[in-house]
Amino acid sequence: MQDAAFYIFSTLVLLCGALVIANPWSRNPVTSAMFLVLTIISMAGLFLLLHAFFLAAVQVLVYAGAVIVLFLFVIMLLNLKEEERRRIKLVMAALGVLAVGLVAVMMIRTIKFAEPPGRIAAVRVEGSADLLGQALFTDYALPFELVSLLLLVAMIGAILLSKKDLR
Repeated sequence: MQDAAFYIFSTLVLLCGALVIANPWSRNPVTSAMFLVLTIISMAGLFLLLHAFFLAAVQVLVYAGAVIVLFLFVIMLLNLKEEERRRIKLVMAALGVLAVGLVAVMMIRTIKFAEPPGRIAAVRVEGSADLLGQALFTDYALPFELVSLLLLVAMIGAILLSKKDLR
């Protein structure tokens, strides 16, 4: 049963995540935001399968609740209509591909040259919120900050994509 649920949730995460970016049915940003909600809820289902109940609840409350409401507020405030197709500028597309390539090379080199720690602590299946917070802000402070930076970049990208051309 858990295997079937894992495949269902992971398929939903990948499918809805792809539909956030490339939605063939509608160019409306609200539709993309709704697919983002489905992606976040599916990820919460994956957390439930890992017995990370606190993370699943935080995922639904914080991301599917507060962040999506913020995105929808910005979309409604900007009064966006059905987005017309923009022409892709060749230079900007090349710079985007170059940036993605550089980030991929940096990630691969980091993983390749990383040294595993000498002793790995035993993982608790079900932990308390204070142990999770302590681990987040001591052992995993850098990944935590990188995720927050990724969210900031995603928000700036959403604002830039929804911005109208001023020509």
